[in-house]
Amino acid sequence: MSLFEHDISRVIEMAWEDRTPFEAITKEYGLSESEVIKLMRSEMKAASFRMWRKRVSGRKTKHLQYRSPEVIRAYSPSQYKPR
Repeated sequence: MSLFEHDISRVIEMAWEDRTPFEAITKEYGLSESEVIKLMRSEMKAASFRMWRKRVSGRKTKHLQYRSPEVIRAYSPSQYKPR
């Protein structure tokens, strides 16, 4: 799947967000978790990619199946403030 530059930017932003699960990226852009990892690897500097992988590895909020059922949204209410 080829993505526009603004879509790539949004996928990267969603991948960095703690509360956005990989399933949301799959639903919106059709990319599996492994495809997101490949995209992140190709678009980021090596050190930034390693930092991101360390951050998301084992994070329960990045996978719906491990998420608490009490979490019903993918983002914080303060996340999308007008710029």
